[in-house]
Amino acid sequence: MLSAAISSRPTLTNKLDPMSQQQANWKYVDDLVVEPESISLARQHSLELGIEPVSPAIGAQLALLAAASKATSIIEIGTGAGVSGLWLLQGAPRATLTTIDSEPDHHIAARAAFAEAGYGMGKVRLIAGRALEVLPRMNEESYDLVLLDADPDNVIEYVEHGLRLVRRGGLVLVSGALANGEVANPAKRTPIATGFRTLLTEVADSPAVYSSVSPAGNGLLQLVRH
Repeated sequence: MLSAAISSRPTLTNKLDPMSQQQANWKYVDDLVVEPESISLARQHSLELGIEPVSPAIGAQLALLAAASKATSIIEIGTGAGVSGLWLLQGAPRATLTTIDSEPDHHIAARAAFAEAGYGMGKVRLIAGRALEVLPRMNEESYDLVLLDADPDNVIEYVEHGLRLVRRGGLVLVSGALANGEVANPAKRTPIATGFRTLLTEVADSPAVYSSVSPAGNGLLQLVRH
């Protein structure tokens, strides 16, 4: 009788397809994150300025990695309105943050966001300028954690600079590594998709780093320098 009852149960015909399931997972992990008010406000300002900030799930990962690495010196390429920087300092409150961005409006918004969260100028150093012009002047092996969250067209050059700037055993993190799903689709051959695809293939085979990619949000490439 039990087997007959089981066989008579209706089958589920409305299962989510793999892509819908993935999107449901992304939404679920984003919704789990409780953002501090200062970060939530910075996110709102980001969207008003037309900046796409890191997702809450990626932000939480940034905080976790900053905490796990016990980072005391962090550099960020791509300040935006301060969302990612605030998440990093949330995980490493004793760290100092150097953040680079070429847009004056971004600096104004980020400076206000850091001040609102209680981080003064001694805690956060904002540098105005193009990253590819600023980074060569930064000292080698001076940072525990490097976050790259800027122009994806130059991501390979940014990673090369990041690995030069980070100490041995330190972290280089690359936000947006899946390029809105384009990287996983071989039919997508845009410069950004091709660049990230090349980067991910090279670091996966590199003896110089340990690498891993988180699929949350828009993807987060995580590198540890040997």
